[in-house]
Amino acid sequence: MISLHRLRDDPEAVKRAVARKGEPTESIDRILAADERRRTLEAETNELRAQRNAGNKELGELLRGGRAGEAEQVKTAMAELSIRIDAMAAELEELSAAIERDMLLVPNPPLDSVPDGAGPQDNPVLRTWGDPAPEGSAPPHWEIAQRLSLFDLERGAKVAGSGFILYTGAGARLQRALIGLMLEIADRHGYAEVWPPLLVNAASARGTGQLPDKEAQMYVVERDDLYLIPTAEVPVTNIYRDEILPADRLPIYHAAYTPCFRREAGAAGRETRGLLRVHQFDKVEMVKFVHPDTSAAELETMTRDVEEVLEALEISYRVVERCTGDVGFAQAKGYDLEAWSPGVDAWLEVSSTSNYTDFQARRMNLRFRPAPDARPELVHTLNGSALGISRTYAALLETHLQPDGSVRIPEALQPHFGRGAIS
Repeated sequence: MISLHRLRDDPEAVKRAVARKGEPTESIDRILAADERRRTLEAETNELRAQRNAGNKELGELLRGGRAGEAEQVKTAMAELSIRIDAMAAELEELSAAIERDMLLVPNPPLDSVPDGAGPQDNPVLRTWGDPAPEGSAPPHWEIAQRLSLFDLERGAKVAGSGFILYTGAGARLQRALIGLMLEIADRHGYAEVWPPLLVNAASARGTGQLPDKEAQMYVVERDDLYLIPTAEVPVTNIYRDEILPADRLPIYHAAYTPCFRREAGAAGRETRGLLRVHQFDKVEMVKFVHPDTSAAELETMTRDVEEVLEALEISYRVVERCTGDVGFAQAKGYDLEAWSPGVDAWLEVSSTSNYTDFQARRMNLRFRPAPDARPELVHTLNGSALGISRTYAALLETHLQPDGSVRIPEALQPHFGRGAIS
């Protein structure tokens, strides 16, 4: 959530920034109109309350002076005044609720440095690593997995439905090994591991911006008003919601492995087959809580931390900067890391790293105190996938397929998987 003061001070600048994301600005106009009416009404209500206080004082004096007739007239006038004040208070409450609802619809303005663009096709490539294998040099990962019995799409669908994967044998062990390697690298860079709940309440989902923006993508446990997490970002970022952290606690780094659940799965086709777009997937998430002055630099180091994982897996990748049309509702700036998948001839997004500045912190009321007697300020939050494991798994199978049909296990992964190849 952005600051209401920011909207008041320069609404046109905010509208221009929101429009850069391709988002509508009507909610800003509604907020400003409701805010103006609220401030006018507050002034009028305060004036009427002052009149009522003066009237009540006069009423007391009249009663003490035995002037019952005049007192009755004042009493009637005060009753009418109270009715007006109550009506205005009710309108004020409705206005405040409307402003709050609309404030949740205003996206985080992109930083000035974010490149303009309409969508992913306009994201500039910043750097690449590795030597991507030629297109079509390997079969798609689902054919490799079927031959090696790594996962079973049909039985996964039988148990839960399309988009749910049953990993088997060495395939299950590979999944677990990828999780272990990612957590190991995160720990090496100072991310303290947490093991969060897989269900969150509405306050947590609102705090990170999933509600109301992405509610349609979330699985809802309606009976208990809980949501299955779409990413560990949601529970981990909310760990310190409604807290004031001492400045010497910053920065705080956390990492968490969780299964993740998303309803959207896209249309059927080659780009969604196998592990490319599923309803349940595993991910190791990294979250940072930092001083506002350091958040720009923290985004760069977080992105580099993710790159290290891909390099350890010996998978060719590229880093792209998300343009204004792709940066996301809640993010101020971010990068995508895309692994090369020769079997499907595509760069697969396996990680996104994002700087939310104070957007999430304001929604969560998460602050820090710069000095013992200083006024609290909002922290900046960042998050990034240490990698989305399903697509990384796919790229790994296609990248490390050997001429004899086996899959080589990169050296960095061997302590978690075991030596040798999958054959």
